[in-house]
Amino acid sequence: MILLAWWFLRHVEVEGPVIIWSKIMTNRRNPAPPAATLDINCDCKEYVIDYLTKSFPVRLMQVFADEDGNLRSEAMSDEEGNPVFCPRAIAARDALIEQLCALPPIATALDAIIEHFGTDAVAEVTGRTRRLVLGRDGEQRLERRGPNANVAEAQSFMEGTKRILVFSDAGGTGRSYHADVGARNQQRRVHFLLEPGWRADNAIQGLGRTNRTNQASAPLFRPVTTDVKGERRFISTIARRLDALGALTRGQRQTGGQNLFDPADNLESDYARDALSRWFQLLYDGKLEATTFANFVERTGLRLENPDGGLTDNLPTIQRWLNRILALPIALQNAIFEEYLGLVEARIEAAREAGTLDQGLETVRVDRFTVTANELLRTDSVTGAETRLVSLEVARHLRPLRLQRLVRMHEIGSPHAIPMRNARSGKVALSVPARRLIRDDGAVIERRRLLRPLKSANWTLEALAESHWEEIGVIAFTSAWRAEEEEAAACPVTERVHLATGLLLPVWKRLPGDHVRVTRLVAEDGQSIIGREVLDVDLAAIAETFGLSGVRGPLVEQIGALVLASGKPLCLASHDPLTVKRSLVGGEQRLELTGFSPDRLDWYKGKGCFTEIIRYRTRLFVPMSRASKILQSIAIEP
Repeated sequence: MILLAWWFLRHVEVEGPVIIWSKIMTNRRNPAPPAATLDINCDCKEYVIDYLTKSFPVRLMQVFADEDGNLRSEAMSDEEGNPVFCPRAIAARDALIEQLCALPPIATALDAIIEHFGTDAVAEVTGRTRRLVLGRDGEQRLERRGPNANVAEAQSFMEGTKRILVFSDAGGTGRSYHADVGARNQQRRVHFLLEPGWRADNAIQGLGRTNRTNQASAPLFRPVTTDVKGERRFISTIARRLDALGALTRGQRQTGGQNLFDPADNLESDYARDALSRWFQLLYDGKLEATTFANFVERTGLRLENPDGGLTDNLPTIQRWLNRILALPIALQNAIFEEYLGLVEARIEAAREAGTLDQGLETVRVDRFTVTANELLRTDSVTGAETRLVSLEVARHLRPLRLQRLVRMHEIGSPHAIPMRNARSGKVALSVPARRLIRDDGAVIERRRLLRPLKSANWTLEALAESHWEEIGVIAFTSAWRAEEEEAAACPVTERVHLATGLLLPVWKRLPGDHVRVTRLVAEDGQSIIGREVLDVDLAAIAETFGLSGVRGPLVEQIGALVLASGKPLCLASHDPLTVKRSLVGGEQRLELTGFSPDRLDWYKGKGCFTEIIRYRTRLFVPMSRASKILQSIAIEP
């Protein structure tokens, strides 16, 4: 908690109102002395010292063999039955307590925030009746707060008088801190979760204080953690419980989690469990760098090996393994988690590329949308509920990553943030380190993440070396980035979206199953629509399945763009039985034609295609810049 407060005070830079939610930890054991000058320590240090005093192992133990010959230990006592203590253990305990008592006091998160920003800027809704504050003379004073303090503080935040609000469980019941259209302060809230706790229902209640109906803008949630990897244990539990609670309450996973967490944050998912099984096997085979099998077993006390050799079939659960990891030194924790998360992300990346990753309900905010077609797919014979295929024309402005924010995030030009430009397209990207992946055989895959104004992607070092990306200077990079940023922000885009809406369960399996994505479109005028997204490439199959006459497949000029977007091959009606597919060559996506006749290669080249010999096989590609015209000419002419 102290580390979270330190991070917040040093790194928070936001433009809108700041809301901090925490289970506030304060020391109420020592009442304020009746003195003119207060010098009160509220860092909860005595809890640790009391624990060391009562629980530090200082008694001598003796080893003996039981009836079966197993070595066991028991506490030693003298002839009179008095316990025998270890002088070295007592000295170590006393030295540790002495060192702890000599440390300077560290303020709690709540007191540190109030002291840093001042009571004039921070509204505290925690239920405290007394608090220590610094006066203008720099001296501490005890401030008593009346029963109506919470109401007054919340009102001052909603009116914009105070731009920072800190509330705890006591201040998160029956109150609203959202950007209400009836309030004077309608700026977007930035909601920091310093300590959300373990209970998912309380977490949802706290998040709901700033995300409610009749609001001018939705809040930005930011869960705050330190760089201690073991802390992922708590984030994982919150992510899992929020997702589960959302599924139980309204049948929507986003109802609980609100897409607040990445799939890799849930360390109790199927991907994480499968990765843990593989981690144990790699540990046993000696293919991990962080620790050895013997060292891990000795430090954690876990039984991983059968008496006859080999891994036991009854391996520890993910919860038990995570709890044991928390007891390890922080450096070892971080090293183990890096390798374990590399296995988790390798599985999630594979599922994402295959289109099988369940990302739950995704809310997409657009400028406006217009219904262009509305076809009936099915009517339930009992309830009369309908399932419809709705085609929408969606207009939205792109929101590129601003250069100013990129500079705050990364030190451009340093060895960790390398400016790059694509020699073929002329686009720029910032190359930053990405978590490495670990294959099931223990091989390490080093990666870099390319940040671009509108998107980002992870590249392996091998693929990046074979691509057209090359390093450039910082000045050229910033100039090109600003140009791309302005171009993206100035031109709104219009796209076509198809949604299957209404009663979906009876027809769920009849819809194409390799692209499952549930989307809610929300327009600026308040209109919204929710449904399972259907790709253009699947329209023909849906029309055939449900007998729709008004739904047609994609046009020839759309085939290239659809194949690149979806990754699904499409047939092209021509002299040869051609198939247009997306292929990854040299780290770049290309449009490839398969099924061509070898004796017609010159004809295809005359239409604008080009060939390349890869692994002793001639492959035919279509230039992506002129794919629409070339595919049309190939489909028209025999």
